[in-house]
Amino acid sequence: MGLVQAVAGAVGGMLADQWKDFYTVPAGLPATAALFAAVPQGTNAGRGANTKGSSNIISNGSKIIVPEGYGLLLMQDGAITGFVAEPGGYEWRSDDVNSKSIFAGDGIVSPLIKQSWERFKFGGQPGSQQAAFFVSLKELPDNRFGTQSEIYWDDGFLNTQVGAVTRGSYTLKIVDPILFVKNFVPAKYLQPGQVFDFTDIDNAAAGQLFNEVVGSLAPAFSLYSNDPAKGNRITKLQQDSVGFAKSLSDAVENAYQWKSDRGLLIVKTAIVSIEYDANTKELLKTVQRADALAGSRGNSNLQASVAAGMQAAGENSGAAGLVGLGMAGGMMGGIGSLQQPATPAAPAAPAADDAIAKLKKAKEMLDLGLITQADYDAAKAKALGL
Repeated sequence: MGLVQAVAGAVGGMLADQWKDFYTVPAGLPATAALFAAVPQGTNAGRGANTKGSSNIISNGSKIIVPEGYGLLLMQDGAITGFVAEPGGYEWRSDDVNSKSIFAGDGIVSPLIKQSWERFKFGGQPGSQQAAFFVSLKELPDNRFGTQSEIYWDDGFLNTQVGAVTRGSYTLKIVDPILFVKNFVPAKYLQPGQVFDFTDIDNAAAGQLFNEVVGSLAPAFSLYSNDPAKGNRITKLQQDSVGFAKSLSDAVENAYQWKSDRGLLIVKTAIVSIEYDANTKELLKTVQRADALAGSRGNSNLQASVAAGMQAAGENSGAAGLVGLGMAGGMMGGIGSLQQPATPAAPAAPAADDAIAKLKKAKEMLDLGLITQADYDAAKAKALGL
């Protein structure tokens, strides 16, 4: 026991490392946290006696609890040495001398001397670094995007280039934690107490992802609106969170290789607003009107408009107005060329020239005072079939 007190600075910490601890997810994490170090909870409801253990050494026999929705990355001396994706409790075992219990093996003297010597060489610190990090395997929400000016893309349905200012958010998922840590996470986040959060405005790596998403919006809109499976309708976008997420994820992968190089994937999107430019708004109005007047509804609307035009022509210009209207109708194929809805055959309407002759005669009689205005109105209604 005297030897332990004589070299307390080196051996004391090593003895403290022999207490078994529970490591798990730290409390109070935001829902958007992606990567963070496992923290010791102590062996007795957080009241463990291991207060002198080295922060970069995990004692053999320590338990690590992996909750649902998280993966566990093990690192030693900066290199990834293991990964766990299944929830449950795990016991830490390492071949490193710093993690071995001095009360196991062939005796106490040899491990003590070796351990003390290694620590004195490194200024009283362990000559190795061990760490456990949790990686979220859940969908990480509230990753926002937005454009300050219009973006433009070729729209398959409108058959022209359209533009809009848009904003929204997407959920992100880490599908390959090893690629994510090795190729993307900055070194500062691979330390105890650090939390890598995609929504942190001070996280420069997350800011880079934001810029890449904004740069991918135009090709994503183009992919979506030119996909025949989507009916080529950009107006469906706000109701299709998964469909547009696929287009956005494909555009990001084509340009920046998120999945293949960084292990990241866009899962769902929520489009908050799309403000089309003036030209696109006019195009959409035209398309909406054409949609509304398609089929039998359009035929009925057009027939009513023509009948109203004939009535107005007869009232304002007499027979000459009706003749002009008849000529215009002939140039367009005539009223008879309108597509009729699928209904039982109806009797043929009176010839237009016969109606014009009757109205012309009635108007002459009215002008000569032979009939009253009421008589003329009745004759006009009968001639036009009103």
